[in-house]
Amino acid sequence: MRKICASLVVVIALSGCGQAWNDPYPAADGGRNILYTAFTDRPKHLDPARSYAEDEVTFTGQIYEPPLQYHYLKRPYELIPATVEQVPVPRFYDAAGRELPHDAPVERIAESVYELKLKPGIRFQPHPAFALNSHGQPEFLAKNEIARRQTMADFPAVGTRELSADDYIYQIKRLAHPHLHSPIFGMMADKIVGLKELGDSLQKAAKDKPASEWLDLDAYPLSGVEKVDALTWRIRIKGKYPQFLYWLAMPFFAPVPREVDRFFSQPGMAEKNLTLDWWPVGTGPFMLSENDPNRRMVLSRNPNFHGQTYPCEGESGDRAAGLLDDCGKPLPFLDQAIFTREKEAIPYWNKFLQGYYDASGISSDSFDQAVRVNVGGDVALSDEMRDKGIRLLTSVKSSTFYMGFNMLDPVIGGLSPRATKLRQAISIAIDQEEFISIFQNGRGIAAQSPLPPGIFGFEAGEQGIDSTVYDWADGKPKRKSVEVAKKLVAEAGYPNGRDEKTGEPLVVNLDTTGGGMGEKSRLDWLTRQFAKIDVQLVVRSTDFNRFQDKIRKGNVQLYYFGWNADYPDPENFFFLLDGNESKVAKGGENASNYANPEFDRLFLRMKNMDNTPERLAIVRQMNTILHHDAPWVFGLHPKSYTLSHRWLKNRKPSDVGNNTLKYQRIDTAERAAARREWNSPVLWPLGLGLLLLVLAIIPAIIGYRRRERRAALK
Repeated sequence: MRKICASLVVVIALSGCGQAWNDPYPAADGGRNILYTAFTDRPKHLDPARSYAEDEVTFTGQIYEPPLQYHYLKRPYELIPATVEQVPVPRFYDAAGRELPHDAPVERIAESVYELKLKPGIRFQPHPAFALNSHGQPEFLAKNEIARRQTMADFPAVGTRELSADDYIYQIKRLAHPHLHSPIFGMMADKIVGLKELGDSLQKAAKDKPASEWLDLDAYPLSGVEKVDALTWRIRIKGKYPQFLYWLAMPFFAPVPREVDRFFSQPGMAEKNLTLDWWPVGTGPFMLSENDPNRRMVLSRNPNFHGQTYPCEGESGDRAAGLLDDCGKPLPFLDQAIFTREKEAIPYWNKFLQGYYDASGISSDSFDQAVRVNVGGDVALSDEMRDKGIRLLTSVKSSTFYMGFNMLDPVIGGLSPRATKLRQAISIAIDQEEFISIFQNGRGIAAQSPLPPGIFGFEAGEQGIDSTVYDWADGKPKRKSVEVAKKLVAEAGYPNGRDEKTGEPLVVNLDTTGGGMGEKSRLDWLTRQFAKIDVQLVVRSTDFNRFQDKIRKGNVQLYYFGWNADYPDPENFFFLLDGNESKVAKGGENASNYANPEFDRLFLRMKNMDNTPERLAIVRQMNTILHHDAPWVFGLHPKSYTLSHRWLKNRKPSDVGNNTLKYQRIDTAERAAARREWNSPVLWPLGLGLLLLVLAIIPAIIGYRRRERRAALK
């Protein structure tokens, strides 16, 4: 009896101090500046020549340092130096090699030359590839030695060295390596002088070699990239291509040292996942210290990071939001970032509410618990979230989702008034605002053109609306009425939805891959939108490969696509409608096969211009043409909703900046207090259970003692 009571006292005493009972993290990590978050999809590639997915750049963006980066706080997005001393200004040359003025006509420019100069003293993370033997040379292991090494921790000897121009040149050559299959090689081969020829040379050299055998790229020259000195290199670009600066902010152009490439090419390494695709090596603020993509991945502070500081300026509202409080302080703030894989949304959400994840997205299952949407469409946190001090971060993503018309189709394609009016009518009839409200939980804004917010040329207000679909009324866009759309259908030759010559009903087909939760509801809704203007919609579902084949051959009428910005420039969206990118004729990205000579002429002029008022005027002309021709039903730009706890500081959404982790900070004391408060054990059921147990035992004890007494008396 005394033992039971003593146990209860101990339990109650322990509950008042220390960690929460259900804390999944070691007690020793309690006061450390560690960010805890989750990931759902395992990254496939971490090699900067191969990686191109959003779930991969979450890691590569923190480890690798391209020459340039985006200012963390400023919007519109602004390029600033990362490892170089300044953002390079290209010099232009004609076909005879004579330098041209900066404002030279595009047609005279044969080459653009970008010269980049590194900041001195930048060093790579500690790594065994830099370890040297007693003779000052890298030491390579025999295959039987490698067989005994299972992880990077089994290579105790590590070293480092200073970053050089050679490391950037080596990586550019890797884009042409035939065994790496870099997703941007084709594009860059058309831009960087000599890269295509290098690809041909490497293809021949690698033809008879195993994929794992090392190919020393230093032995193969690249004419368009020149080393000036240890810290300086030049890149020659064909013609004028100002968007190249944006590529210099992507991991594709991050440095990869020759010795790292050589280290991972040792026989037997690939079989143990000891590859650059699994263990990236960089100069960034973090290094990958644990890689178990089925369970967790850990980024740890790079002790050799060269010491950038937190920005001191941003956009309006940043100071009030506390985003400038750490002005001038050295980066990074975090000791580690621990990513735990969560395959299900509910456990992820519950751990966030318990304070065990520092930030979270909002799934459809938890949307109503997290936010409230009023009748005006404004979004605010629920009382439960606000009481916990949780903050809602919203941003419109640099993405556009749209329904495309196949402009080669005899019914809805072409630039004739008949087909154009039909497309305009469909654009009016599909109520994007209603779609966003019903199926996106309000998480999006209706698109007025291909350009999303944050991209040069996007304009809010009356200047930016699609006047074919909207009127400007009471200070906001108002979708034209169904009657206007039905009138356009009649003018197109289909009064009441029937061909005026044959009397046949107008039927259009939407090709889709189908599937997914809520897909039937969305398609039923879409069918009703067409029915409003007496047009019959037939949905043709197919598998992904068949769908892609139909798009390639132009065997569709309608389809749904989306595009995320590779870089914040209007060229990156308008090229999707450039006639020279036609999917059927050219194999390009223009899946609608749209071709308007005037639009193509303006695009050719606009794409290589700097962001000037003249360029904005051309963008407006291009949008006006698209509004009239309606090759797309402009759908929506999705909104990103992220929740973060009050102890997570300096968090600001960015669609194109990839290296954002170094700016974030944790108030560890505030987090620990909240975790204890939110995870206090509920002891009364335990106490009640113990009390009931005691009450059940007492009669047994009393009965037992009576029997003992009677036996003693006898």
